[in-house]
Amino acid sequence: MNQNKLIITSLVFLFTFSLSFLSIAQDGKRDLYELKIYHIANDAQEKMVDEYLKSAFIPAAHRAGVSEVGVFKPLPSEEDAGEKIYVFLPFKNSKAYFQFQSKLDKDQTYQNAGRDYIYAAHDNAPFARIESRLLQAFTGNPRMNTPNLTAPKSQRVYELRSYEAATERLYRQKVKMFNSGEIDIFDKLDFNPVFYAETLAGGTMPNLMYLTTFENMEERDAHWDAFRVDPDWEAMKDLEEYRNTVSKNVTRLLRPTDYSDF
Repeated sequence: MNQNKLIITSLVFLFTFSLSFLSIAQDGKRDLYELKIYHIANDAQEKMVDEYLKSAFIPAAHRAGVSEVGVFKPLPSEEDAGEKIYVFLPFKNSKAYFQFQSKLDKDQTYQNAGRDYIYAAHDNAPFARIESRLLQAFTGNPRMNTPNLTAPKSQRVYELRSYEAATERLYRQKVKMFNSGEIDIFDKLDFNPVFYAETLAGGTMPNLMYLTTFENMEERDAHWDAFRVDPDWEAMKDLEEYRNTVSKNVTRLLRPTDYSDF
């Protein structure tokens, strides 16, 4: 009996060690992303969050090693227009992600610049709630891309999509579909992606998310028209292994703020 326990204990140790080694080996090969969504109730909250992000948070993020921070708001036509602010933070590895907040806590310039937000009273909060999602870049697109756009930010359209799946297996099949050719189709058609990512933690799992960018709404519509009739997509979408992989498509049309890095 004792010998059996010893064998089981040894196997558990080896299994745990193997998982830890695999995790360490993979860390840093793909970006980690945090997508923070501020839920705001009124203009005063929006103004306070804008000022904090612009004057305190983004400069501090740059000092902490996050070179590009994206800040976006829903287009006026969206159902959540005026109610949300999306903040995108890319990290090269888990160490950078987990050390980020401690770097902000030690940054006195940040503390001073963000004082109104950081020390806001409980009955005058700068937001209603913060929603946060932790994402990991796809193997087929392991690093974020800065979009190559020339239009003024006030005209650009950024499209954030979340594809939910009915089961975890079907979710993994959709991720495989992207890595096996769907990303290539987007690249061929010049969708100017910022990221494609698996959701590691969030409210609507299992789901993947991606962000594509366009000069304006007309260009966005033209790109999707081209995608729908693309021969590579036509051949791929009907493959048996990729059927029923998306149970819900949540699309948000966003625009970068004037202080967003991209």
